[in-house]
Amino acid sequence: MSVESKVRPVTTAKLAEMKRSGEKIAMLTSYDYSMARIVDAAGVDVILVGDSAANVMAGYTTTLPITLDMMIYHAASVVRAVERAFVVVDMPFGTCSGDEQVALAAAVRIMKESGADGVKIEGGEELLPCIRKILAAGIPVMGHLGLTPQSVHQFGGYGLRAKEEAEAEKLLRDARLLDEAGCFGLVLEKIPAELAARVTQAVSMPTIGIGAGSGCDGQVLVVHDMLGINKGFKPKFLRRYADLFETMTEAIGRYVADVRAVDFPNENEQY
Repeated sequence: MSVESKVRPVTTAKLAEMKRSGEKIAMLTSYDYSMARIVDAAGVDVILVGDSAANVMAGYTTTLPITLDMMIYHAASVVRAVERAFVVVDMPFGTCSGDEQVALAAAVRIMKESGADGVKIEGGEELLPCIRKILAAGIPVMGHLGLTPQSVHQFGGYGLRAKEEAEAEKLLRDARLLDEAGCFGLVLEKIPAELAARVTQAVSMPTIGIGAGSGCDGQVLVVHDMLGINKGFKPKFLRRYADLFETMTEAIGRYVADVRAVDFPNENEQY
């Protein structure tokens, strides 16, 4: 089933102009209608429907188990809420593993069935055939280099990437290739700040950092992390802007106490 897509105020052209003018880009994740309404109303420029939904929504330890159908469900829920922001959706693990037609079919499904504005793909030069195929179909693509969570088993963990010169130079080359191919943006995850700044200067597309320093054109965080809902996750790059775990636990605890004390509902809360 396809949905009607609408052009929201933040577009790929708007994001490119923000980079040229030096205006920083704010990006956050969302996975459902209610959260996306809040994130959009707060003025976020880009909403990422991340495959991190596998972790924060479904409780998996990696992003690998989430399926294309699940991503489309989350993306469609988000798109229905958003009036302003650009909505980009992660291509889940396995959809860009080498078969260009499979990759294109998955990207087309995301766009047609969710109404999103673009897709995000983890990987560099090795993924270029799939990326070019998707771009040729008129679908905006955001790249993702550095720590790419879909490759966690290959990396052996979630540590800092591109510390060594060889990996840093490959990342810089990959970024230039993605830029030349026509990607509209690039996420740089958990790499040295100096390298991220070099990449940002080397490419025309906006760069969005997560654990990559202030030299990027914008920043992204997982909304459940920055709001303190995901209490156990405490990486160096994360700034907590609220402690909703404690706030919600206390509020729900008061509700439980009021129900048990027959204090809720009171006379003004019943018909």
